[in-house]
Amino acid sequence: MSEQHTEPRGTSAHMPDLNWSQVRETVLMLELAAVQIETAMKDSNSSVEVLTNSFTTMADYMRMISDTVQTLPDQGEVGVAKQNLSGVSEHVSSMVHQAIIAFQFYDKLVQRLAHVGISLGGLSGLVADNRRLYNPNEWVDLQGKIKAKYTTREEIAMFEAVMNGIPVHEAVEKFMADMKEKSDEIELF
Repeated sequence: MSEQHTEPRGTSAHMPDLNWSQVRETVLMLELAAVQIETAMKDSNSSVEVLTNSFTTMADYMRMISDTVQTLPDQGEVGVAKQNLSGVSEHVSSMVHQAIIAFQFYDKLVQRLAHVGISLGGLSGLVADNRRLYNPNEWVDLQGKIKAKYTTREEIAMFEAVMNGIPVHEAVEKFMADMKEKSDEIELF
């Protein structure tokens, strides 16, 4: 039976030896960050799915209540109750609708975090492979794959700004301002 030599896993930074490598430490931390993002998304997805289903069902019930209230007579005590229930029903329907829109923004967040996890995985794979690590074409290829994951023009602009030398914090500030401006323009349907 032949013994296979595998590179050690885990950190050896506390007790470095001749095999210690900052590259291996970097890969370990990148892999950990990617898995933490993935785990957090999985944990939150089931809760958000329950909330989304609940709010969608509530919206359906609110439509049913509103339709039923509209069949009530307009006069007398029942008319007053009809007016009150109609107002409350519209208000609750609006709140449910806003919650559903918030879930749509959450879905965008999950997509972005998934892209970050994939990017970190690609980066750790590149850094871990000495044949690829020092090859500029491999870095260009990785950058192209990361850029291809972006879905909005603001994300692409942020990526290109960083690749063109704009400090990351400035590019992110511009991205956040653009996204805020864009969210202010969203028409609630």
